[in-house]
Amino acid sequence: MQQNKLARRLSKATKSRRKQHTEDTQVTVEWGQRLDTAPPSTPSTRRVTRHSGLTNKELYKSIIVNGTEYSIGDAVAVKSSTDDPHLAIIYKLWQNERGERQAVARWLMRPHEMHTKRVEAGPREVFYSNAEDLIAPEMILRAIRVVASGEDGEWVCRRSFEEHSARISELDWASVYGKNMLLDARVDAELFGQKLESRAVKKQPAKGVPGVKKRKHEVESDDGESTEDESFMASDGGESAEEKSHRTVRKVRSSRVKEKTRAVPKRRARLHDMQPQAVNTAMLKRASRTTNTPQTDDIAGRTMYEAARLRLHVSAVPATLPCRESEFAEIYGHLHTALEERTSMCMYISGVPGTGKTATVRECVRMLRESADDGCVPAFEFIELNGMKMTEPQQTYVQLWQAIGGERATPKHAAQLLDAHFNTPSPRRHTYVVVVDELDLLVTKSQSIMYNLFDWPHRPHAKLIVVAIANTMDLPERMLHHKVSSRLGLTRINFQPYAHAQLMAIVRARLVGCAAFDADAIELCARKVGAVSGDARRALDVCRRAVEIVEHEWRAQPTGHAMPMVTMMDIDRAVKEMQAAPHVTFIRNASAQQKVFLVAMRAAMRKAGVAEVPLGDVALVHRQLCLMHAMRAPSYEQIGVICAQLGASRCVLAESSILDVRQLVRLAVAEDDITVALKPDPVFSKLATS
Repeated sequence: MQQNKLARRLSKATKSRRKQHTEDTQVTVEWGQRLDTAPPSTPSTRRVTRHSGLTNKELYKSIIVNGTEYSIGDAVAVKSSTDDPHLAIIYKLWQNERGERQAVARWLMRPHEMHTKRVEAGPREVFYSNAEDLIAPEMILRAIRVVASGEDGEWVCRRSFEEHSARISELDWASVYGKNMLLDARVDAELFGQKLESRAVKKQPAKGVPGVKKRKHEVESDDGESTEDESFMASDGGESAEEKSHRTVRKVRSSRVKEKTRAVPKRRARLHDMQPQAVNTAMLKRASRTTNTPQTDDIAGRTMYEAARLRLHVSAVPATLPCRESEFAEIYGHLHTALEERTSMCMYISGVPGTGKTATVRECVRMLRESADDGCVPAFEFIELNGMKMTEPQQTYVQLWQAIGGERATPKHAAQLLDAHFNTPSPRRHTYVVVVDELDLLVTKSQSIMYNLFDWPHRPHAKLIVVAIANTMDLPERMLHHKVSSRLGLTRINFQPYAHAQLMAIVRARLVGCAAFDADAIELCARKVGAVSGDARRALDVCRRAVEIVEHEWRAQPTGHAMPMVTMMDIDRAVKEMQAAPHVTFIRNASAQQKVFLVAMRAAMRKAGVAEVPLGDVALVHRQLCLMHAMRAPSYEQIGVICAQLGASRCVLAESSILDVRQLVRLAVAEDDITVALKPDPVFSKLATS
């Protein structure tokens, strides 16, 4: 009792100290002067339209934080997640329609905060950058002094840093900052190489009609004739020579917009022009690797069979992945756009095993890294997580934080650190591309892990791109809550199983320069595998086993005998041998109820979208299949006995039988082996292929 009373007293004392600390550290924020260019009426009193000239923001010149006034252009220290604050220039101040105070900070980067090679700089030297972040005014700690020549206790700025290309240029800080020229668009264009573009397409005079101007949405067709969607608007009078010269300059600047046949917003037009060019460049580079990359390094010093076995192994990484050009272009386009605009996004990629999902994503990331090294896209960090390599789903937090923060933590603490990291603005924040493979193994009852993974990219300071890969196409709708699936977004790409022609192209691409196979043998292997599953890994395994059979027979012959090629007969022997595996033979000779149980288990796994399902769900499907095909439906106890028998033969992995129908079960054999084993059976052939 005394210990409990002491614990309650300590708890009350701790809460009171926390409350007092919160009251002492409470930040007070008030607005200072408003900008003269701010709209005279607030959005609540006047309707805001796209072309009305108003915005949903009330702009201000200064803000008062804890009694200290800070103006636009002031250099300040900004609160960070560590004891070392960030340095920034106040760029904009406003209050939105919800009454929230917001500020835009343009970062003053120190050498360790820049994503570039090591730069020689002074101990207190900073670089004026064009990297911006939206911060809360409460994060402003104090004002700092930045000068052009260093003194003790002063910050020195002599150079600028362009974030996109990592370009460093000389900067006359005294003339630029002293004359308050940081907010001038011309200074930005001179420092960072930005182009000044007009906000809208200016009105152009009609062709052949003097003194008449076109409306804003009038464009020209490809043959030079003008087309309009509204009536002409007569001008008030003639034009001076200066007005004609300005009109000519505007006409040259808007020539790209004129070539379009309809009005397109500037942002969409830029993406429409930029993204296909980047994707086409990547596709050309990818195609050149396929045709120009010689594959002779693995042949030197090896026999024809050894080189073929090495190339046909599933762990061998080819230069490019054939027959996935459209999927590659789509994934590369989404990732390139997100990196180019420094935005976050989620992408869901689905498809049956062996369709090249992970290999295509890795190839996209590899080519984006090369583009980042060339300065075409901003630098980024790549992190790959695999659900199969985790002992429990909560290890996702641990591995992700270890890759970002460089330290290990408990799952709960790692989740808190990740949440704070993605919610805090920082100049040293790189864009993170996180690939989560085998996503269906991370599904938990609360679904908090998947919710956080898909919710973090929606934070304003996250700079996080999540690429989720799973084997189930409708996993978000089938297994996830609505709040989780809604955050996944609409960027979804589905990989269809390979057809036999695609499997032929994949095998031939791996055997370029190695004449170990007959053309008909490759076609036979592709057709046999394509008729069952379309799994590229299974086709490679069949070809590799055929090479091993031919090589074993060749080595058994006298020395000096010619090396025969792999023929159709060898492929047929390899397929029959793989079908005659011990587990395939056991399934083929199993009882009728055991075969129904395996089919029911596969159906329950496909319905749930996960590899492990409760025994009760399998028993329900088992009884339904028996009733549909006029078979005697066993009881739940008998189905439990069948599960135990298959578990003893290592065809099924199951938890302890004490859990009864709540025990989780999973297949210990491939689904394709079940199809191959049951296909010759006239009773189960339809069930096996359904």
